[in-house]
Order: sequence, then structure tokens, then C-alpha cells
Amino acid sequence: MKSGLPSRLRCGIFDHLDDDGRDAARQYEDRLKLIEVCDSLGFYAYHLAEHHCTPHGRGPSPNLFLSSVAQRTRRLRFGPLVLLLNLYHPLRAFEEICMLDQLSGGRLEVGIGRGSQPIEWGYLGISADAAPSRFTEASEILNIALKLKGHTLSYQGHHFELSEIPLTLRPHQRPYPPTWIASNRPESAQWAAANGANLACIGPACVVRNVTDAYRSHRAHNTAAHGREPFLGLARMVVIAKSDRDAHAAAETAYRRWLESFKFLYELNDIPTPPVLPLTFDAALESELCVVGTPTSVRQLLHQQMEVAGANYLLCQLAFGNLPLESSLYTATAIKSEILDSFGG
Repeated sequence: MKSGLPSRLRCGIFDHLDDDGRDAARQYEDRLKLIEVCDSLGFYAYHLAEHHCTPHGRGPSPNLFLSSVAQRTRRLRFGPLVLLLNLYHPLRAFEEICMLDQLSGGRLEVGIGRGSQPIEWGYLGISADAAPSRFTEASEILNIALKLKGHTLSYQGHHFELSEIPLTLRPHQRPYPPTWIASNRPESAQWAAANGANLACIGPACVVRNVTDAYRSHRAHNTAAHGREPFLGLARMVVIAKSDRDAHAAAETAYRRWLESFKFLYELNDIPTPPVLPLTFDAALESELCVVGTPTSVRQLLHQQMEVAGANYLLCQLAFGNLPLESSLYTATAIKSEILDSFGG
């Protein structure tokens, strides 16, 4: 097949861990079963979002859930996408990163960000006005701690003042774990390229192309991040079934449930949802947020969108809404045979 895609395409899993309507303990266990299967199928990594006080995210402490992922998998890499540094003391974030990387033998991928929902920050005592500068300082401290060659850290800022703090933990990976940001803004892509971070994007492929082009135009070509090409990820909700009818029926029901969870805080606080949010399943298909169908049709759609987007990493949201575990497992297996195997991933 002729394609502008790389000969070795990587696939990862993105997850909101949104409320599926069942007991949380049952949902956690089913998700871990899905992750175990994805580990055996050869998926590259599992990326978990962080949300608070909303059914949109049952993983408010992603590092806690990821510690279970570390023990239930052997090859699969994993990490938060993203860790909301606004809400952490940076030293605490650094120590948890070190622990996870050591627990997993060096399989951690660290996504960091400010987040997109000020209401959630406010519930935890961080105002929208303070969030930008607090994130800037926290990310600076985390970056210094990960790259520090000495044993103590000092930093003077508005939010954090650190004086000769002993750093007694180090990550397993050297010099430090790969980093990620999630953004659809070319300016953020330029920052990621200049700092050797990987990028995750969502949106129509033609729009994402502006972001990946900005990344490539600002990339430092004399360095390779962690011995591999940087990942430019394209996120998609993916449902595959034996027939188009079955796939669409399952995906539409699940998307309706996912959408209710997404809108929960907006409706509770009487604020408008983001204008780019597809408010119907048909709109989700039209905007390319969802890719649904048979193994063959989904493979063709995803290959086309990846090429248009200029992406080299496919982030599949295999579980969302109230999709049954069996449906997610079928999709994962189909991705293995139709995408990973055909591209040597």
C-alpha cells in the first residue's frame, strides 16, 4: 500500500476512564483487563487523562491507577496525558514520576499540562488567574529536577520557594522519561519541538496538519528524543465490529453516554460547552472524532486521516461511555491485525 505513513506505525491507547454507569471497582478491573490484552497485542503505550469532580474522569489520581498498570503489564509503556501540574506540588509530582518509572523498569511517558477546565482547578483551590503562572513555575521545577545532575534543588518563584531540597530519588530512564503535551495550537507545537516533547492532537486531520507542520518546522534536527523519532499523535475514538451496523449501534450508544459525562460540569455550572464539541454522534463522525466500522473500513479511514494529519502515532480511545469490554477487546484485536501487523508495528 502506498502511503506517506512511516513503515513502522505505532499505536497507543488514550483513556478518559469516564464513568460507564457501573460500580467503579468493576470498571477499574475491566480496564486493567483491556490494558493487559493491549500489552500482549503490541500496543506502544497507555495514556490516561486527569479530571476531577466529574464523571468524565474516574482517574483523578492517574499515577495511582498507573501503578496498577505497571504491575499488570510487561512491555506496554504508560503515563498521564496529562498530569495537571497546576494541582501538584512539583516535588511531589517529581517523586511520583520517579517511583512509577522505577516500578515499571523504565516504561513511563510523562504528559504534563495545565488542563482545559478551570472549574476543576477551582474545586481544588486554584484560581483561573493563578493557574498560568503556577503551571509555569511547577513545570520549570519539574524540568530542573528531572535534568539535575546534582543532589539538591533550589528555586525562587511566586508560588514555590525551594532551598537546597535533597533529591533522593531518580527516574529509571536516563536522562529522564519521554515527555508529552496535548495541544491543537501551533505555538504549543513549536514549544514541544524545541524542548524535545512528544505531541498529542485531536480534531479534523486537516486542522491537525497545521500543528504537526509547525512541530516539524521547529524541531531540533540534531537531536533524537530517547533514541526514536518524536511522536506526533492523532487521537480518535475507535469502534470496530463485524458489520458497520453493529459498530455504529455500539458506538452511538457509548458516545451518548460519554457526551453526558463530558457536559456534566458545564451544565452544572451553567456555562457553554466548547464550540468544537460534537453534540451528536453524527457530528462526531463528521468531525473525525469517532472512526467506526468494519476492520477494513476503519483501517482505510485511519490511514487516510493519519496521512492527512502528518501524524506518526495513532492514539486509539478503545473504551468510552458504556461500551462493553467485549467490544473494546474486539476493536483492539482488529487494530492489531489490520494496522499494527500491516505496518510492522
